[in-house]
Amino acid sequence: MRHLISITDLSVQDIDELLRVGEDIINHPVKYAHAAEGKKLATLFFEPSTRTRLSFEAAMYELGGHVIGFSSANSSSAAKGESVSDTISMAGCYVDIVAMRHPLEGAPLAGIRRAAVPVINAGDGGHQHPTQTLTDLLTLKCEKGRLDHLTIGLCGDLKFGRTVHSLIEAMSRYEGVEFVLISPKELRVPAHILKELDKKHIPYREVESLEDEIGQLDALYMTRIQRERFFDENEYLRLKDSYVLDCAKMALAKEDMIVMHPLPRVNEISTDVDDDPRACYFKQAWYGKIIRMALILKLLSAQKEEYVPGVQDERIEGTYQCHNPRCITQVEQGIKHVFLKSADGEIRCMYCEHGLEK
Repeated sequence: MRHLISITDLSVQDIDELLRVGEDIINHPVKYAHAAEGKKLATLFFEPSTRTRLSFEAAMYELGGHVIGFSSANSSSAAKGESVSDTISMAGCYVDIVAMRHPLEGAPLAGIRRAAVPVINAGDGGHQHPTQTLTDLLTLKCEKGRLDHLTIGLCGDLKFGRTVHSLIEAMSRYEGVEFVLISPKELRVPAHILKELDKKHIPYREVESLEDEIGQLDALYMTRIQRERFFDENEYLRLKDSYVLDCAKMALAKEDMIVMHPLPRVNEISTDVDDDPRACYFKQAWYGKIIRMALILKLLSAQKEEYVPGVQDERIEGTYQCHNPRCITQVEQGIKHVFLKSADGEIRCMYCEHGLEK
């Protein structure tokens, strides 16, 4: 593994090894205090972030390394029109590893074309967020004791929720996992993700009522309705209060169910729930620092080789163009329009994974 762009870049063995190292860091923190001494991390955040950026920085400092970077596109040369690829190439002259967040889908994949150092996707629009997924997996492993034979409810914005998309992809590799997808019709999980679940014969059901389902869940993953992903403000205002988890709903849940949330929350979890021992979202943020420590160490020790994505579908170049307005190919010049054709004939943009418009 050279870069981490998508959770599919990691095999189950890779994930299990990262979780093992994460648990070892929890149990023996002093052992890792100088593990990245003399190394530098660049945090290139073209989009605002609190937990992800701070957890990367805290992770590198706790490994004995150093951090440089920026926290918004306006404070970088992106404001002058510099491409993502050029920004990453420049950063590679100064640091040993890069963590990057960008509002456009596929930006990290486009950015690694000439990357001289490992690059970690810290979130690209509504597409992928693999380190949040690793955070979620470590939380589940430590709090539930396993990653298999779990019923997981995902609630809220399942259409634009990149954390949801990545978690479904990761957890679908473990035996006995079932998904309950709780959302308004307008914010359902994208069709291409459901198609993958169908292909793998993984049970799931799409519902609209949280109250009717919460009693069946081993873990509930709440998400906020993301204002920044909507083009229509009125549509956001109509949907933003679709789900609110409160103590009354928690009373319907199992005694050992855990509540997770990638944060930030707005009003989708009542503050009264914070005192419930099943509320794990702030501890989840702590697990995020731990797993990012493990990931940084893994990538710093990786061999320098060409990045090979986890999905190996047939590549089609120069024939089609992506029409997703959130795709990096719509904004930056010089990016080849590459599509992937799956075995069943589905054609998707390599960068944002949106299907080809007929």
